[in-house]
Amino acid sequence: MELILKKDVQNVGFKDDIVTVKNGYGRNFLIPQGHAHLATSSAKKVLAENLKQRAHKEAKVISDAEAIADALKAIEIKIIAKAGGEKLFGSITNIDIAAVLAKGGQVIDRKFITSGIVKRTGKYSASVRLHRDVIIELPYEIIAEE
Repeated sequence: MELILKKDVQNVGFKDDIVTVKNGYGRNFLIPQGHAHLATSSAKKVLAENLKQRAHKEAKVISDAEAIADALKAIEIKIIAKAGGEKLFGSITNIDIAAVLAKGGQVIDRKFITSGIVKRTGKYSASVRLHRDVIIELPYEIIAEE
């Protein structure tokens, strides 16, 4: 089943992408939730015209995202957590990374940060998606509280 996405859907595609999904997933989830609509020939023509008009606006959005990426790379991220030896009491997730970035002056929504769940001290890397074309790897370090 071919659908045009109205919103970004994780592991499926981004807004205005034409994607092929299984019939049940499209009929029972994507269309009723308002995430997509059918990709008919007329809908594809309308989408092509809208994308053509939006292309020059997209260049400014990408340049803004790259500027934010440069600012994020300048921030040194050190997260202090309670630990017994190398093992943490609890875990560090993307929520904690988003909080540290907010203290550094860059507010990034936690759903755009992919880091996994970390339960040991050390150096790690998180992926931050600022735009569909601008994804950066952000190194961070977890330090045991003394």
